[in-house]
Amino acid sequence: MKNNFTVLAAFFYCFILSCDAFAQDLNSLMMEENPKEKEFVFATFKGTRLVNMHTIETQGKRVLEYRISHRFGDINSGGANAFGLDGGASIRMGLEYCFDGRFNIGIGRTNIDKTVDGYAKYRLLRQTTDNKNPLSITLLAASYCITAKDPNQSINGYNKYDPATNRLSYCFQAMIARKFGDRLSLQLSPTMIHFNLVERALDKNDMFALGFVGRVKITKRTAFTFEYTHRLTTNYAAQKDAAGNTLYYNPIAFGLDIETGGHVFQVHLANSQGMIESQFIPYTTSSLKSWGLRIGFNISRVFSL
Repeated sequence: MKNNFTVLAAFFYCFILSCDAFAQDLNSLMMEENPKEKEFVFATFKGTRLVNMHTIETQGKRVLEYRISHRFGDINSGGANAFGLDGGASIRMGLEYCFDGRFNIGIGRTNIDKTVDGYAKYRLLRQTTDNKNPLSITLLAASYCITAKDPNQSINGYNKYDPATNRLSYCFQAMIARKFGDRLSLQLSPTMIHFNLVERALDKNDMFALGFVGRVKITKRTAFTFEYTHRLTTNYAAQKDAAGNTLYYNPIAFGLDIETGGHVFQVHLANSQGMIESQFIPYTTSSLKSWGLRIGFNISRVFSL
């Protein structure tokens, strides 16, 4: 009887060990089938725009943002014009909404040519903390419609915005960014802009540019920002008037991000008057060398719906 009990106990012990081993194997198999959830890098930039340019960021799920962008006149206009504060200001107001944390849509209006803009943004790829995805990639498609009247219609005898499709232009952009540690974020933005109507006979309907965007964190709530766009299409990059003077320059801007609770306040210096891609990329008329900079700010407020 004792021997039988010993055999039974040994059998039961072996059975427990085999069950434990089976459970461990099953758990390992489930871990392989259900790998650890990816941890994404957050806050590469603190807003969906830096100064003028879009960033790879989108809003959170079901978040609405209201944004005001304001740009004063040229600093080099002198003290009589309060260094640009007295006039020549441009403003844009916009709304954008994110459905799922990845797909953003937006609409806005600027007083330059009374232009209405709309865009869609999709977060294609996000950088992960384990560097298996070392980059974040976001795609942008935007359209712009000039609603102002042709100012030279009475002089020229025709309306340059007839047909109405002449009022339209488009932008397509891929934003590729990486956050390096806690302080530095960089982004490249290959860009194509298409105009249905060009300003001059030598201008091409399609122009290409490459944008550079950067953010350096200073304190917990402040960061230095910069952006520069190099126009690759020579018709725009080297456009000169009859006297040989350069008409347009590559846009550049420097700024400071200040986080204050539910919004980010951005103050900056930029050589462009326009604040949408169809304006500031091809048609920046002020030079950094001659201090053709403008003081401006962006302020946004977000709402969870």
